[in-house]
Amino acid sequence: MRILMDEKGRKYIARDEEFHTNYGFIKKEDIENGKPGDILKTHLDHIFKLFKANINDYIDLMERKCSIILPKDIGVIIANSGIGCGDKVVDAGTGAGATALHFGNVVGEKGAVYSYEIREDFSEIAKRNIEGFGLKNVHIKCKNILEGIDEKDIDLVFLDLPKPWDVVEHAKSALKTGGYIATYTPYIEQVQILHRVLKKYEFSSIKTIECISREIEVKNKGTRPKTRAVGHTGYLTFARNL
Repeated sequence: MRILMDEKGRKYIARDEEFHTNYGFIKKEDIENGKPGDILKTHLDHIFKLFKANINDYIDLMERKCSIILPKDIGVIIANSGIGCGDKVVDAGTGAGATALHFGNVVGEKGAVYSYEIREDFSEIAKRNIEGFGLKNVHIKCKNILEGIDEKDIDLVFLDLPKPWDVVEHAKSALKTGGYIATYTPYIEQVQILHRVLKKYEFSSIKTIECISREIEVKNKGTRPKTRAVGHTGYLTFARNL
């Protein structure tokens, strides 16, 4: 997928058709013949930059009807679980497929992601989004993960569910020795229940993290943190199957 970016940094999908904005239009043939790195001009002489979309660009613009886990939390999940090229991941609570896309991008062609979603409408959106980015290693399953996990020898089971503790037993059976379970929960009461259940099933190295992100505003007259911050989104809990 290719992206057009306007003078204010706003991004648009570059399809092989005439492109219309408030800044004017770009001819179809200019977009078709354009290569990443090219600068295209509208008929009103406004500049758009053409480049290949990375995964973050794609997720910003893809179809979705629900909220997604933010990059600040995705990074913590990937770093603390240690997943990498060739690993196998089970993901539950697919939504629009953003988390599954990140996992698929990290584990690469030699790895695989199996994402469980109970809602058929969400699973269909996720399938379109996965296909749109071109990943072949992400498999969307319209199935309730409470009925069990089909896959075995898994490196990471990630749960974005209201009651992740209901899946802990299934995760224990699916994970390889040394594999991780990770969960995303918005409320501390969920974390308390989850810790008790993880201990019951003899998971090790149990910990919960909250990631707060605040951008720095750099100006000639002074530099300081921005007044707006991405505060609490969810608690990230990790445990290892040893």
